[in-house]
Parts: sequence; C-alpha cells; structure tokens
Amino acid sequence: MAVLILTEIELTDLWVSTLIAQLKKRNPDIDWRVWPECGKLEDIEIVLAWYPPPGVMQQFSNLKLIISLGAGVYHILRDPNLQAQVPIVRLIDDRLTLQMAQYVTLAVLLFQQRFFEYQKIQKLRLWESLPVAEARCFTVGILGLGVFGSTVAKKLAAIGFPVRGWSRNPKQIEGVECFYGYEQFELFLSQCQAIVCVLPVTSETKEILSNETFSALPQGAYLINVGRGQHLVEADLLNALDSGQIAGACLDVFNTEPLPHDHPFWSHPRIMVTPHIAAEGQPDNFADLILETLFLYKTGQPLKYLVDRNQGY
Repeated sequence: MAVLILTEIELTDLWVSTLIAQLKKRNPDIDWRVWPECGKLEDIEIVLAWYPPPGVMQQFSNLKLIISLGAGVYHILRDPNLQAQVPIVRLIDDRLTLQMAQYVTLAVLLFQQRFFEYQKIQKLRLWESLPVAEARCFTVGILGLGVFGSTVAKKLAAIGFPVRGWSRNPKQIEGVECFYGYEQFELFLSQCQAIVCVLPVTSETKEILSNETFSALPQGAYLINVGRGQHLVEADLLNALDSGQIAGACLDVFNTEPLPHDHPFWSHPRIMVTPHIAAEGQPDNFADLILETLFLYKTGQPLKYLVDRNQGY
C-alpha cells in the first residue's frame, strides 16, 4: 500500500517535515511517498492531501481513499475532475475542537472586555476605565453547528454568554438558541453582539460574510472568522469597520495565505490577524489520526468523518 503525501507546501516547512518524519517512524512498513516523487502512479492507493494541485489525483488509477490534512475539504473538492467514487475523510479529534473553542473564547472575551480599546489607552498612558457589557448581555452567534461550532457554542454558554447558533439544518443544543436555513438567517443575526464563523466552504456559504450580513447585525458588533478566508468579502468588512457597523474583527483565515505583506488587514487598528492557528494541531496528533484512519481502512472498518460531496463537508 503506497500512501502519497500531496501538498504544495515546501517540505522544509517545519510542521510538514515533522509530520512526515512521525509517520515514517511510527509505521515504516507503509510505502510513504512525498509529492512530487510519486514513483509508479498505479501503486498509489491513498493520498494525504492539503491543497493538492488540480488534476494530479486523476493520474492515480488505483486511488481508493483521500484523507484531508485538515478539517476542511474545499481545497480538495475545488478540483472539477476529482474521481467521484473515491471516498474523502476529514481529520478531526477532541484536541483540535478544544483548541478551536479556546481560541474563540479568548477572542470573544477580548472584545467583550474591550481590550482593543485598553491597548490604545495604554499607549496614551491614561488611567481610565471603560464601561463593559456583562457576559449575560453579550450575545454571541455561531455560524455553523458541526463538530467545531457546537463545541464552541457549548463552551461559551458554559461561561455565561447567551449563545445563538445557525446551521443549514435544524439542530438542538442545550443552552443554545438554534436557528436554521436562510429564511431564519437575519433573525439569527439581529441580536448578536459578536458572530463567529465556523462554517465549511460550500457554494452556499462562500462570501457569506458580506455587507448583507453585516448590516443585519446590531451596530458595533464584532466578527471572528475561523472558518475559511473564502467566507469573507474583504472589501465589505473594511467598509463596515469604517462606518462603525462592525466595531472590530479577529481573523485567522484569509483568501490568500500567507497574508500578503501589503494587505490592509495588517495595519488596520480594529483588526486582529493570526496566521491560521485557531485549530492548527500538532504533527504528532495528526500522525495519530492518520494512522488510525489507515488502520480502519486496511481492516475494513467504518471510516470516521466521511465527507458528503453534495453538502461539501
């Protein structure tokens, strides 16, 4: 069984090189291959993919399984010629969901406690307190109630924030007011002091963070995007910040990564930028998940987190 690690990230990248080393060390019996050194194409049965170059996987005539090196699969499904019969799985575990929940909780608290404003006051060396809304008066809306979104919602509700959740289909989560479908979208947004995007990228959710969404929020709301950069219309966010409709944004994902040096987000006083680390995970954790998936595949057991291509996740 040949397994190809298919990514355009440089092999000198520490995260990728560490993952490859971990996989080879833990199971040296597997024929590990690393793009572009594929060997005989017909030998490749499984691909570990992260933003694979479009058209490459069609060359593997005996491909049986695609494993996304991440929770999302948009980077795989964007290939229009992808083999329809090959199953795709995502890599998700409790450690990643907890890391995501911790990141979002911190971002919500920074906005609710007005730490952005306190940073400006500190630079002026002023001893001045600001009025702060109590957590019970600061409603947080979660866009997407899958594994990540539902965990984030529960964690925020547990520390006293009113939490609303929105998803494509009806969901029930204790302590969370749930909405679904686009007919309930504006109602969902109408009471949110902050929204958190944890959605997958699909044809329906692409560019969902736009002027239309921002204008449906109460004035002075906050945005936290840990979904994908393709969810956000960047120019619309800048306009909403300039008008005061959006008071601040914490962004972990971007249309172009790494974020270009001349991008206006870097210097905007009301935007916090982090380099796609909300649920980055450690290479040894990912090695565990990959080897578990390979074991399930080899022994004919049901695979975890199989992707529904029609839904896009």
